[in-house]
Amino acid sequence: MREEFEKLVATGKLHRHHVEPLVQLTTSGYCLHRSWGFGKITSVDTVFARFTIDFQSRAGHTMDLGFAAESLKPIDPSHILARKASDLEGLRQMAALHHLDLIKLVLQSYGGRALLEQIQQVLVPDVIRDDWKKWWEVAKREMKKDGHFQIPTKKSEPIIYQSQEVALDDRLLADFRQARGLKAKVAAAHDTLRSFPDVGDKARVANEMIAALNADITTHQRTQPAVALEAIFIRDEMRHAAGLPAAGSELTTTNIWNQENIKFSQVLEQLPAAKHRRTLQSFKEANPERWHETLLANLNNLSAKVAGECASMLIHEGKLSDLKDTLARLISHHTANSELLLWLARERSDAFADILGPEVFRAMLTAMERDQFNERRSNRLRDFILDDQELLVELIGSADLDVIKDLTRALQLSPCFDDMDKRSLLARIVKSYPAVQALISGDQAKQEQPLLVSWQSLERRKHEYTELVQRKIPANSKEIAIARSYGDLRENHEYKAAKEMQKILMRRKGELEYQLVRARGTDFSNPRTDVASIGTRVRVTDLHNQHLEAFAILGAWDSDPEKGTISYLSPVAQSLLNHKVGEEIEFEMDGSRKRFRIDAIEPVQPGGSSSAPPSLQS
Repeated sequence: MREEFEKLVATGKLHRHHVEPLVQLTTSGYCLHRSWGFGKITSVDTVFARFTIDFQSRAGHTMDLGFAAESLKPIDPSHILARKASDLEGLRQMAALHHLDLIKLVLQSYGGRALLEQIQQVLVPDVIRDDWKKWWEVAKREMKKDGHFQIPTKKSEPIIYQSQEVALDDRLLADFRQARGLKAKVAAAHDTLRSFPDVGDKARVANEMIAALNADITTHQRTQPAVALEAIFIRDEMRHAAGLPAAGSELTTTNIWNQENIKFSQVLEQLPAAKHRRTLQSFKEANPERWHETLLANLNNLSAKVAGECASMLIHEGKLSDLKDTLARLISHHTANSELLLWLARERSDAFADILGPEVFRAMLTAMERDQFNERRSNRLRDFILDDQELLVELIGSADLDVIKDLTRALQLSPCFDDMDKRSLLARIVKSYPAVQALISGDQAKQEQPLLVSWQSLERRKHEYTELVQRKIPANSKEIAIARSYGDLRENHEYKAAKEMQKILMRRKGELEYQLVRARGTDFSNPRTDVASIGTRVRVTDLHNQHLEAFAILGAWDSDPEKGTISYLSPVAQSLLNHKVGEEIEFEMDGSRKRFRIDAIEPVQPGGSSSAPPSLQS
């Protein structure tokens, strides 16, 4: 094509400096445009002096040869982009069988180095169609074993391919030597430990790294004790992996913990989560007599996750009773912070059943208000309360109705929730405790009508409620505790049965509270008799079969059909009420239409369910 381009130069259609770039473009057949990306040159028209190029978003695009020479970069046929266009299936097989060959091809296409993000963009989803993360982990392990690849610790640094192979031991030591600062050295030591099975001379690598770590541990023990602890952990792991003996002069975790003025909670928070359990164990070994006192004293100064780790250790070491005492004190004094309460809300296990109650929710409101006053930006506890649909109801489940009303008022006045969130939380309370609806709405006109009941039936319901609260619910709580002691809760049928009974008892407790707060006792004396009313006996004739019947209309809980006593809330009573003698009424009962004529209305005789309460009887 060079001769054709020379002819175009001679005729003045091209400049001479365009010839060499055009020869390179036609020789490779592939190109790269800064805006349109990769393209394949499909034809060269020397008559009209133009290329036809298939770009990814511009198939069959024509371009003047002079403009092409200045704006296009030739791509070698071996480039990953050209290979994707010419042999995509071959690349997919390479990805499946030869990870390193594919990575090498990508890196060489970009001058021997590329960021991880660049590699992913060029391979996904065309070449690697499955789980990229899983594929890359496998490829990275192979690259670390191979001596041609340099893998940086930071994603912002490029992965490098080098033609001269470097032994794994030397590469690991080189990375460690280049690390600046103890924290970076700890990270490099972690990478080394992960590759330790493939290290040739483990003792040489470990000895050099351990010596360097020990020197920095000494200088960091006072200023950065958390980093020093992490360095001690990785140092000891490396020594164990290499089978080396411990040096007597080395600093240990006990040396770190026994320094003056060391701040336990601060050190713990500065360590990565994966190290918390080991850190706590090291603290226990350094302070075998009083370790638990320190953990309990610092519970209220830790994040939710770290507090959970401390609690787990206390429970594991048989300090559950001390932990519960500390939690109960912080909650009752309203000094528990929002992070500790967040952990307790997440945990919510039966081990803390005697603590989890309405007072916890009060403490939560106090903690959130304190956070707002101190301008803390964390809303984690508030968000958890809103997201967990069961938390609020479970916390107030064991409370009396008066306590629930107080909590409802506190929630309404709390500045921690906006109006929409308050309505959502209040709706959860109302769903379980309808009796607080009037308090929430503030509209007495919408308050449900009171229940008129006989004194005897009221005493029976009160007795049932007292029996439920004072005997059945406490007994059920003991059953749950006993069943929990049997072991694995997933296969513990006694535990499951006791928990189901707890739901039934708590539901009945709510029903009784709702009913009792509406109940109004009466003896049904002096009822109206010009119309059927509560406290009257109504004699009727069934007009379908001329059968005579009588109904004593009494309180909401006085139904006794066999004796002819019906509740004023029943369908029959509702049809009879306020009708006079001689009137005919029609209603539906048991799926059929009934038609009655009222023959007489008279007061119910005193006695039975209509009598006064024991305190009023002589």
